[in-house]
Amino acid sequence: MATTTHIDENAMNTGQFVIRRSFLRNAFAGRFADAPAHLIRYADHSGRLGMPVRSAVTCVPATGFGGYGAVARRTPWLAGRANASRTRPNSAEVQTHSMFGITTLRDWIPDPGPVICWHATPAANAKACEAPVSTVPPSYQQAQHLRRYSDHRARGLDMSRLMIFTWDIPGRCDVRAMNYAINAHIRRHDTYHSWFECDDAERIVRHTMADPADIELVPVEHAGMTPRELREHISSPHPLQWDCFFFGVVQGVDRFTFYASIAHLCVDPMIVGVLFSEIHLMYAALVGGDAPIELPEAGRYGDYCERQRAEMSALTPNSPAVRRWIDFAAGNGGTLPHFPLALGDLSVPYAGRLVTETLMDEPETDRFEAACVAAGARFSGGVFGCAALTQHRLTGAGSFSVVTTTDTRRTPTELMTTGWFTGLVPVSVPDAAGHFDDVARCAQVSFDSGIELATVPFDRVLQLAPPQAGLGRPRPGNFVMSFLDASIAPLSSVANSDLNFRIYDEGRVSHQVSMWVTRLQQETKVTVLFPDNPIAGQSIAGYVAAMKSVYARVANCRRGSRPFAQSRAS
Repeated sequence: MATTTHIDENAMNTGQFVIRRSFLRNAFAGRFADAPAHLIRYADHSGRLGMPVRSAVTCVPATGFGGYGAVARRTPWLAGRANASRTRPNSAEVQTHSMFGITTLRDWIPDPGPVICWHATPAANAKACEAPVSTVPPSYQQAQHLRRYSDHRARGLDMSRLMIFTWDIPGRCDVRAMNYAINAHIRRHDTYHSWFECDDAERIVRHTMADPADIELVPVEHAGMTPRELREHISSPHPLQWDCFFFGVVQGVDRFTFYASIAHLCVDPMIVGVLFSEIHLMYAALVGGDAPIELPEAGRYGDYCERQRAEMSALTPNSPAVRRWIDFAAGNGGTLPHFPLALGDLSVPYAGRLVTETLMDEPETDRFEAACVAAGARFSGGVFGCAALTQHRLTGAGSFSVVTTTDTRRTPTELMTTGWFTGLVPVSVPDAAGHFDDVARCAQVSFDSGIELATVPFDRVLQLAPPQAGLGRPRPGNFVMSFLDASIAPLSSVANSDLNFRIYDEGRVSHQVSMWVTRLQQETKVTVLFPDNPIAGQSIAGYVAAMKSVYARVANCRRGSRPFAQSRAS
């Protein structure tokens, strides 16, 4: 059983931080010899500039993605402060242990050692309880999530609700420096300053703390905490509590593991770059003797919530975006697309299972991208095109539809805002039985033309659609496919470092199939989350095997030839 010890920060470290800013400030601003701008940005699969990430990476032009981007080169600061005594992994470890991955929390076995968790003080919790009602509505993303969570809880089900990350930092943790970084991050972003009442599906009330200075997290050492107890602790935040964000470290012999477990209610995947900048690099600056990094002013998620609500209120059933969503849903039985293979009886709750397979090695990935460009598409169009070809091979279906996720931040202020901005983009391929060139190009056009629909939540479409449209909520077994490019920033900042960066799913009840195709510098992988039952497992295994065959055929096709004819057996 773990015991707890409150840590006196002043006793831990009474030294003064030396004001020496040059390196980390320049790194944070992206000011390197070949970095032309003060912001390091990434090009997402839409080909648009994405969230600015201030991190210690070198920026070079990215090609083949329909826009501008950044490719990270390894730099010592990605691993924290220099530590010559750090044990380097041997070649066998490098070959068998990827430095970036998506897995389930039950697979995490932290190094043995004391655990330090950051908890809100009683005074901070009291201030949160006293927080007045706010006129700022929840975003549509937040409202849908809160309703789903409340519904699951009422039925005794435990749904996934967290975004969990870990990475390694060499040396012993300087608790005082880490305490500064964590508290500065929490106070800086208004997404952490609210909590919600959700009495029923129609009434969601936000309470917001007026003064961020009232928020304080303090380090508490838990001696003897077992890996199982730590996993249970990390997975315990829920969206109806204010302090639904846990941070901590596990101290090993020559390194420590930092963890963050944050309710999805507060953040989206872009939090990766923010955590890396505001906690990892801030910590590196402080322990390296520099002053705290000067951060630009953060945007307010509350402003986005109000603007989104106003924009959605202005929509009508005849608004072009609403009509396009209605047409897309009509082609999929009145709702969002379903995974094409059997998944078992989904009226029975199953925990989520996660599998990861390599689709292509580095040379195949390069050849695949060349095939996409030759077809008039980008890598993302090739990904959705291969999904269409895979489904046709397995089922003979002549058309293909899927939804994919994307970031909807549009303004410079939103690019500096932490919160939940993710939206869905519909992708359709009317003829999935053709050649790869045609299918990939069609998928790319569909994605690019549908990107604007990501700002219109499907929940709002359901509210506006006329009854005769016959639209309904997504049914169990719906299919969401995403493309992650970890060969460019911000993910490259962690994927190409020796941080041993991990993203975790809690493995809770899963009713849908979520698939991520991730491009890394050395390979391309596919990760699938699905209901853990024998029928679904067999279907996913067959789908991934067919998928690998399709990718291999595209990557290994001779230049000038056209892979795939319309035969189902091809």
